[in-house]
Amino acid sequence: MCGFVGFIDENDQTYDHRAAIIAMADAIAHRGPDSEGYFNDGRTALGFRRLAIIDLAGANQPLYNENRSLVLVFNGEIYNYRELRRQLIAAGHAFSTQGDAEVVLHGFEQWGEGVLDRLRGMFAFALYDTATGELFCARDTFGIKPLYYAVEGGRILFGSEIKGLLAHPHARRSLNERRLAHWLCMEYLPDEETLFEGVRKLPAGHWLRWRNGRAERGRWFVPRFAPDAGRSLEESAEAIEAALRESVAAHAIADVDVGCFLSAGVDSSLVAREAARIMEARAFTIGWGEGRFSELEAAATFARATGLPNEGRILGAEQFFASVPAVQYAMDEPLPNPSAVPLYHLCAMAAESVKVVLSGEGADELFGGYPYYQECLAFAPYMTVPAPARRALAAAARRLPEGTHGRRFLMRGAHPLPERYIRLEYNFPWAEALDLLAPELGARCAAAPTPWELAAPLFAEIEADEITAMQTADILTWMQQDILLKADKMSMASSLELRVPFLDREVFALASTLPVSQRVGRHETKPALRRAAARALPAATAARPKIGFTTPLAQWLREEPWATQVREVLNGDAARTFFRTDRLGALMDEHQRGVRSNMKKIWSAYCFLIWHEQYFG
Repeated sequence: MCGFVGFIDENDQTYDHRAAIIAMADAIAHRGPDSEGYFNDGRTALGFRRLAIIDLAGANQPLYNENRSLVLVFNGEIYNYRELRRQLIAAGHAFSTQGDAEVVLHGFEQWGEGVLDRLRGMFAFALYDTATGELFCARDTFGIKPLYYAVEGGRILFGSEIKGLLAHPHARRSLNERRLAHWLCMEYLPDEETLFEGVRKLPAGHWLRWRNGRAERGRWFVPRFAPDAGRSLEESAEAIEAALRESVAAHAIADVDVGCFLSAGVDSSLVAREAARIMEARAFTIGWGEGRFSELEAAATFARATGLPNEGRILGAEQFFASVPAVQYAMDEPLPNPSAVPLYHLCAMAAESVKVVLSGEGADELFGGYPYYQECLAFAPYMTVPAPARRALAAAARRLPEGTHGRRFLMRGAHPLPERYIRLEYNFPWAEALDLLAPELGARCAAAPTPWELAAPLFAEIEADEITAMQTADILTWMQQDILLKADKMSMASSLELRVPFLDREVFALASTLPVSQRVGRHETKPALRRAAARALPAATAARPKIGFTTPLAQWLREEPWATQVREVLNGDAARTFFRTDRLGALMDEHQRGVRSNMKKIWSAYCFLIWHEQYFG
């Protein structure tokens, strides 16, 4: 687990390339405090910061092939590297390390781009051919590891974090203002753009090639579900238990201590239980002084039942608010998901004891864990009503008072799935986001495609039932741009490697074949995974409903001094540049009076402004 940066400059030799690549690598030193390494041939420069996990002394990077014609910088872990290593040695390749990254280097020599289909793991890498001058980059199937790039003229910058690119002397630092309304709606940009003008993210399951001063991109993996209706629930549960056991064993490979994150939920408990079976792992839990939000007691009960040492800490409001600037800086792009803050502290706590942790991300997307997937079952009969009739009923429902039973159902039921997909207006409705922005900025954002127009091509390529389509859309957007990005950035901020056994090639192969009814039921989310949990976990843990990483933030925003602290930011000079501050003030007033909970909206604007101060202040 590491970080890398690099650039190719076809034209400009007037600046010190070595100083530039060192500055870029220094900007991501937190990703790899154990060692650093560089390549520079006057045209191309690569920088690397290492967090040593496997072959602690010998696997420093950059790595070279036998005749030094290929140079590799790699971030991630390849869990089947021993098998691939044996195959490559049998094919005549000579290895210089015992690490996992070198199989990517020799695998590319042997199989070209086909090496990607053989890799089981999480990764982003850049491979430079000194003979042809070509650069080849790739990102793993689900986007567990990030990769950014920026192209301007004959120059490409690339790396594991945006702040590494920004450290280049010719990098542009400009806000992508025309996408701000999209960000307010979704809390991320669902496509390749970022909130930095000109900086792009390589999507999961894609490769990037730079040759002759031009970039081209291709897709090598598409997540597809192919349900097998012939498998019983009990057979599925047994298969899930076996697949997860094998995946946790693969993800536990390391030459350093390995721990695991533990909430009171099913997903992390299953991972922790399997970890406890095969090694002397430790578990880490963060909680709140406000008992109804805290999972400390339930996690400790589970840990005692499984004999797993568990360390828990309480996070208070003062620590929470004090760390928001550090969290937003670490994220590169603003992220208003409140769970990022406790995750930041959880990672810092774990990093005091271990270098690697296993976590439960991805289970909800693969196995059907979000309650809003159940909406599809409720809407299914209504969708048989002709669309004109549904639109007429929606128009009538809009005239009913807010809170009227059935009003929301009728209004949402007028739209097909690509228009009512919940992530498109997760924080702000589109019209409200445009109205919140300063008038000139709002007008520029209004000229961009609507969230539904952005989503239409995504859903058009997904040929599946509504539940499967929503899961696939989540895998390609929400999971990649929020869940996994947060996991990577918060863990690496503390020089901690976070591994996700659910997001494994073999586990997905199984999850993708589950019948829809075993992923989402009318009265239960992820039935097959819960059945597997019932076989393996204490009854109270297996039956625990989906809660998520909840915080007392809504409550704190009604209390002092936090309400005043947030109000001051929402009414500051930067706020007046981007927002109609009277609208922000009204949101705070409503929230503090208890008229409605505006926590997500308030926190979105606040996090954006704190982030903006870190990068543009």
